[in-house]
Amino acid sequence: MSERFDELKSRVLALPYEPGVYIMKNRQGEVIYVGKAKALKNRVSQYFQSDSRHSPKTRKMVSNIWDFDIIVTESEFEALVLENSMIKKYKPKYNILLKDDKGYPYIKVTTSKPYPAFSIVSKPQADADRYFGPYPSRRAARQAIDTICEALKLKTCRRVFPRDIGKDRPCLNHHLGRCVAPCTGKVPPEEYAALMGEAIALLEGDYKRLVRDLEARMLEASEELQFERAALLRDRMKAVSALGEKQKVVAGSFADLDALAFVQGQTKGCVVVLHYLGGSLQDKEYTIIDGATSEDAGEVLGAFLKQYYALRQAVPKTVLLSDAIEDMPAVADFLGSIAERKVELAVPQRGKRHDLTRLAAKNAAEEISRVETGQERRLKSLELLQGMIGLDHAPELLESYDISNFAGADTVGSMVVFEHAQPKRSRYRRFQIERAAQGQDDYASMAEMLTRRLQRWKDGDEKFTPLPDAFLIDGGLGHVRTAQTVLDSFGVTTPCFGMVKDDHHRTRGLVAPDGREFGISTVPAVFALIGRIQEETHRFAITYNRSLGAKRMRGSTLDKIEGVGEKRRADLLKHFKTIDAIKRASVEELRRVVPLNTAHAVYDFFHEADPASAAENERM
Repeated sequence: MSERFDELKSRVLALPYEPGVYIMKNRQGEVIYVGKAKALKNRVSQYFQSDSRHSPKTRKMVSNIWDFDIIVTESEFEALVLENSMIKKYKPKYNILLKDDKGYPYIKVTTSKPYPAFSIVSKPQADADRYFGPYPSRRAARQAIDTICEALKLKTCRRVFPRDIGKDRPCLNHHLGRCVAPCTGKVPPEEYAALMGEAIALLEGDYKRLVRDLEARMLEASEELQFERAALLRDRMKAVSALGEKQKVVAGSFADLDALAFVQGQTKGCVVVLHYLGGSLQDKEYTIIDGATSEDAGEVLGAFLKQYYALRQAVPKTVLLSDAIEDMPAVADFLGSIAERKVELAVPQRGKRHDLTRLAAKNAAEEISRVETGQERRLKSLELLQGMIGLDHAPELLESYDISNFAGADTVGSMVVFEHAQPKRSRYRRFQIERAAQGQDDYASMAEMLTRRLQRWKDGDEKFTPLPDAFLIDGGLGHVRTAQTVLDSFGVTTPCFGMVKDDHHRTRGLVAPDGREFGISTVPAVFALIGRIQEETHRFAITYNRSLGAKRMRGSTLDKIEGVGEKRRADLLKHFKTIDAIKRASVEELRRVVPLNTAHAVYDFFHEADPASAAENERM
């Protein structure tokens, strides 16, 4: 592959500095990625430079490139349109893909028939009927139809009129007052068509005119003392008002403003679109994105924008974004060509507009938390870690090591095990570092701990078998090289990486013994996993260190007293709580806990330099 990679790099040198589209292909000739560029040579060459600047997804894509083609265009706008068309045609594996047109249905009104009816279709046809949409989903379209039918008392049955008039009794909806029942033959086509005209007005978003008309008819009926008819018109007016605002969002240009945000979770990303009309939030749509990272935000939003509005053929006047995208002027022109008017595209940094994109981001985070499961996050984090550090398989078993000491004393080591990205506490191990490694020499301490661990494995100790898929060392390059030396001495080929922190003591990345560093801050799943492992390893080491220190502090004084062993020392500390309390206790108080001779020994030990106390004790 490296030879082929060099061939591709040489081909890039011959590319023109012209706008156009590039098409990446794999060994089988399949299109795996389509992109556009202002200058093809500059853009394509970026893929064949150092992969340290690429996201995991891009590195994976580049590793599968076997060939590429280009198409030169007259302008950047033409390149953008061609890119969108080719993505739709080839559905490349590494492009951000939205669902096709079938996911965005339309409402069809058969105005060509005497008794018009509603239906849901995938796309408009060139006929005499009316089409409205697109809608976010078939469910949303069905809800709109049901609400309109309920408000205007239109038929919801499958009967076809005038064919089925008088063939059967009216259904339950008529008896409940929910349908005007054209099946009875008492509703002429003109009257039913007028009701459907009101429905069309609602679908067009022109509900205010309809409300005014209903109000006028209601007042007229009231003046003519037709109170029952006036009440019906009043109820219909209220239903139309309630439906109108929401329906107008879907009519025509959807809304006058959309706010979009992309948020990357541990395993999935999410783009949320909030639709606003007249400053009021009307609706929300979201799309879950797989395979992206937080650093891909601009790429994801750019790809989403073009496909989302091209599929809907409806664009609001203003589109606000949470992150900047490449070539914003060209994308704005592209959206304007869909809307057939100018579209404002902006990335607000402050103020009320910024609040709208922040709200969109908050909604995206909520959707991610809903769809991500714990097991899915764990498996994905291991897959991402595998790809990042170049393992043959996902590292199901990880061992992490840390050294802790207190002022050069009580140096201890901790071994923490994570299985399937979860702590395996039954396999945790602690090491009390021998005197040879005592002091501030963390390297020597690390070497001793790993040597003892690997020797136990070599001796067949089941508690230290099997070896992990990777060793993780808390520390930088010096620590990981020390660990690698120990591994080499045992002939162990398991990869080893150091967990390095930044100036704020947050996990910055992983470092290999050869000095290569893998940044993890832009891959939330890996960042969370490594951070958790590092914190758990540090906690386990510190806990052991403190327990040894506390034991030494508690026992250092009492152990010097004749007759005070481990049990009596524990009994005294349990009763008196502190050394100072034991020191202040009288013989009588001490003998309640330990035998009389031991009580005298403890008392004398703390008061041997105090003659007055000794004399008082003698009188007792």
